[in-house]
Amino acid sequence: MADDLLARIRENGDVPRHIAVIMDGNGRWARRRHLPRPMGHRAGMRAVREAVEAAIEAGVAVLTLFAFSEENWQRPANEISALMELLQEFIAKELAELKSQGVTVHVLGDRTKLAPASQAAVERLEADTAGGTRLALNICISYSSRAEITRAARLLAEDVAKGILRPEDIDEEAIAARLYTTPWRDPDLLIRTSGEQRISNFLLWQLAYAELYITPVLWPDFTRTTLFEAILEYQRRERRFGKVSV
Repeated sequence: MADDLLARIRENGDVPRHIAVIMDGNGRWARRRHLPRPMGHRAGMRAVREAVEAAIEAGVAVLTLFAFSEENWQRPANEISALMELLQEFIAKELAELKSQGVTVHVLGDRTKLAPASQAAVERLEADTAGGTRLALNICISYSSRAEITRAARLLAEDVAKGILRPEDIDEEAIAARLYTTPWRDPDLLIRTSGEQRISNFLLWQLAYAELYITPVLWPDFTRTTLFEAILEYQRRERRFGKVSV
């Protein structure tokens, strides 16, 4: 089935250049199976590989995954500890494969809150995958969009105070240039798993004109087919960016 969907995507031709994903449902996946929550997060690691490989096959240039929000630091300490261990395990297991597939990985968010071992693993992941040209993979960890926009405002204020910038020079382009996602065009498509219909403080600025695709699939059950179905739905839509069709 996945191969048939991929063939249809290629026939249509219009593939979203940048896809963002809110990876939701790990806890519910585990609960339905009477498993501890960390087991849901572990199962979700496999879905990351599915999403990456499917994005490469479809010709997507940028994939941005929402892995861990700033608000998630309020979760129980044992769950946070398990998540950080999984992060290091994921990097250890997947780094070589990501590099071989031409994936460049960037971690976006306030990494100062990560434990030293996790920070070191993230730095190694970014350094060892630098130069990949098939896919830019952004993993948002300790990320908050409001905090990101606040940071951009602070940077602008500092530049004004230093005389580098005049207040009248501050426009949308100046703000966008100070966001974590500056190197990449805004997402064309946002996928949210688990059926929840909210964006949860994720890429608030960048999602202004993104197409939204909500799927009831829980993140650990996400497959190539799920991504291809989302792309096909995107291809059926008309993107007007506030304009009127002629």
